[in-house]
Amino acid sequence: MLAYDDCGTGLPVVLIHGFPLNRQMWQPQVTALSTAGYRVICPDLPGFGQSPSLASAATMSAYADFLVDLLDQLGIDCAVWGGMSMGGYVLLNLLDRHRSRCRAAMFLVTRASADDAAGRDKRTALAAEVDGGNPQLVGNNFSQVLFAPQTSSEQPELVERVQDWMANSPSPGLSAGLRAMRDRIDYLERLPEFDLPALVVGAEQDLAVPMEHARLLAAGLPQATLEVIAGAGHMANLENPGHFNQVLLDFLNRLEG
Repeated sequence: MLAYDDCGTGLPVVLIHGFPLNRQMWQPQVTALSTAGYRVICPDLPGFGQSPSLASAATMSAYADFLVDLLDQLGIDCAVWGGMSMGGYVLLNLLDRHRSRCRAAMFLVTRASADDAAGRDKRTALAAEVDGGNPQLVGNNFSQVLFAPQTSSEQPELVERVQDWMANSPSPGLSAGLRAMRDRIDYLERLPEFDLPALVVGAEQDLAVPMEHARLLAAGLPQATLEVIAGAGHMANLENPGHFNQVLLDFLNRLEG
C-alpha cells in the first residue's frame, strides 16, 4: 500500500517523485494544478517517504506495478503521468508495460538512456555504503547536483528543506532505489514507440540531467513538446515553480482543449 496525496477533481494527473525524495516535492504543483481543475495524485514510491519498502528486490517494473495498483484502488482507468528524474524512468516503464493506463506523459528533468558502466559502478558502491550504515552519503552526493549554482544563496530555506527530505529517507529504500536505477532499461532507441501526447521539461542549469537529455527525449518521442526552465537546476519545480507550473498547465489545457 502506497502513501499518497489526492487533491482536486477533474482529469487525473499522477506525479512521480525523484530520488532520493518523496511526494512532498510536488507541493507547489499540487496547489496550482488542483486549483486549475485537475485531480492531482502524488504517491510515495515503495521505500520512500511514508511508503513501506518492497518485500522483494526493487525494479522499475515493481514501482510501476504499484502505481497501477494505486490507480485501480482509486477507480481510475487512465491518467496523465508526470515523472521527475527517477520518476521519469518509472514513467518509461509504465508506457512500455501499461500503455492503456497513460493518457499523456510529462518527462520532467529526466532521461531515456540507461547508466553507462561508470554510472552503474557508482550506484553499486553508493548502495553498499548505505547498507553499511552510511546513508548520509546519498544526500551528500546528490546535494551537489540538485540545484542551480545561485540557488543556495538565493533560496537557502529551499536547499535546507530538500536536504532534510533526503536525510530522512529510509535506508532500505535508498539502497533499493540505487540498484533499481542501476539496472534500468535503456529506452532511447524505443522512444518512437511511445506515440502519445508528451511534454518534455528540461532545466537550463541542471547538473544532474543536462539539457541534452531533454532534447534527445523530445526528438525521439513522436508527439513531444520541449520546454526549458531558465535559471533553474534539477529541482526546477521548486526553484522556479511559477514557470514550471505554467508549462504543465499549458500542456494539460491543450490536452483538454
